[in-house]
Parts: sequence; C-alpha cells; structure tokens
Amino acid sequence: MNAELHFQSIFASWQLYAEGALGTLGLVVCVIPLGFALAVALALARKIAPQPVPKLVTLYVEFLRNTPFIVQLFYVYFGLGSMGFPIPPVMGALLALTLNLSAYSSEIIRAGIDSIHRSQLEAGLSLSMTRAQLYRHVVIMPALARVWPALSSQFVLTMLATSVCSFIPVTDLMAATKFVEANTSRGFEAYLIPAPIYLTLALLMKWGLAVLGRALFPALQDAKVNAVSKGLG
Repeated sequence: MNAELHFQSIFASWQLYAEGALGTLGLVVCVIPLGFALAVALALARKIAPQPVPKLVTLYVEFLRNTPFIVQLFYVYFGLGSMGFPIPPVMGALLALTLNLSAYSSEIIRAGIDSIHRSQLEAGLSLSMTRAQLYRHVVIMPALARVWPALSSQFVLTMLATSVCSFIPVTDLMAATKFVEANTSRGFEAYLIPAPIYLTLALLMKWGLAVLGRALFPALQDAKVNAVSKGLG
C-alpha cells in the first residue's frame, strides 16, 4: 500500500503553528526566571537553613525529580480545582513547570555550591565580608558560573517539557498541532511540523543562554581562554 503525504492543508494552518510557538515561548520566558530564582533559594536552604528546612526541601526535590511531570501538572491544575482553588490553565502550567524546573535546577546549583572550597570562604571572611557578600560573591556567582552549561541544558529541557501542557487547555505548540490534526485529519503530516520548530527553539535557546553566560560570568570565560592558551603553549 502506497502512502501519500499531503501538506497543503497543513501549510495552510501555519498561523496556528505560529500562535502555538509563541505560546510555548511565553511559557518559557515566564518559567525560567521563576524556576531559577526558586532553585537558588532551595539550594541555599539545603546548605544554610536550620533543621527541619533542609529535610523538607530534600523531600520536595526528591518528589518532583522522581515523579512524571504530567502527574505533577494534573496535581496542580486538577488538584487545586478539586480543593476549591480553581486556576486558569496557563497559571496551572506555569506553576507546575516552575516547581519542576526548580527541583532539577536546585540539585545542579547545589553541586556547584559544593564545589566551592572552604578555603575560599575563609579568604572571604578574612576580608571582612558580610555574610550576604560572602554568599553572593564567593559562593553563588562562582557556583553558578561552574554549572551554567548544565543549567542551560535544563532550561532547554523545560522548554521541551511544555509540550506536556497540551493535556490541559493551554495554547502551546503541541496543542496547536493537535488542533491542526483534528481539523485536517492528516495526523502524520501535522506532527511532522513541530519537530523542526522545537529543534529551532532549542538551538536558539542554547545559543542565547551561552551568550548570557559569557555576559554574566566573564571571569570564567577568561579563565577558560587562559587554560586553553597554556595548553597550546
């Protein structure tokens, strides 16, 4: 049996794909700053907060890292609604994505914090740094610089995870694809289109995050260049 591909009706729905891609970008632009900020707070809480805060944070992180994202999404959207706190679908998606990203990113950031040698903390204290200055300049910024590539990869994975949000009434790229498939009855062709779009978005995010990393952590870049130069010499 010969299969024929018909893309005419699919290409005629380009506006739906464009709106879906914009919806996906909107989710990502909101989620990444929120999830990143929460992740930093969680990582610090596990290191410096008094008990039982670190244990509670550990339970939070382990639960979110070891359960499927779709389950978390349903807990947030349908669970809050069943308890008398209905929220708009977009807010449910944002909250679930933010919580999920914060759990994964906090582990990455915690690894960066653990890589800071104690002697650097002692050097900061010898310079009469305040506690806030010490954690900002000696712990957080160097730790983030070391784990930025891993964080960037996690941000890209979060963008790809937005496709799961199509299971609730959220306008994203995958939801648009489902709508096109239902309207055209061309399932295979309809689902061929999102792949290059997601790939393009992922590559653009990787490039943008790399540029941001060079801007935020210039000292790290200088160190890498010096290391390469010494190796070549």
